[in-house]
Amino acid sequence: MDEQKSKLSLDEIYLKSCDFLKKYPWTIAWRIRQHSKVLAKHINAGEEILYIFPAQKNPNPFDIFSTCIVAFTNKRIVIAQKKVYWGYLLMSVTPDMFNDFEVYKGLILGRLDIDTIKEVIRLSDIDPRALVEIETSLSEYLLKVKPKFVKKHHEEGKE
Repeated sequence: MDEQKSKLSLDEIYLKSCDFLKKYPWTIAWRIRQHSKVLAKHINAGEEILYIFPAQKNPNPFDIFSTCIVAFTNKRIVIAQKKVYWGYLLMSVTPDMFNDFEVYKGLILGRLDIDTIKEVIRLSDIDPRALVEIETSLSEYLLKVKPKFVKKHHEEGKE
């Protein structure tokens, strides 16, 4: 039963990523199914995916071989990346670690910088037409998730 549930979530993640690429074909992304498998492994019970998109996780727009899948869930932002030979990279940004973000539209491609307490996560090679949708989804995500998180931790501090 758990295997079948995991497979369904993998297919759902993969299809949402492919839908994004069909809608915004200038986004550069490779090996979507492999990255989807990594993300599916790390989505916890009770976590709901609110928005998902592929991008390149790197500071250089000319490096097109570091595709990842970014998911906004009801509890965190998850960035999953399957390495070419072995292993994978998973980054999880909880609302308390999130500072702000910046969107850059270039001549051909766009970029999203997510500023966290520890580092700036740069997601590049995104179709410029997708930037408005991503910005709106990320803003709505922050307005929805961060106040609940801050309120919950503020109340715990009073006890």
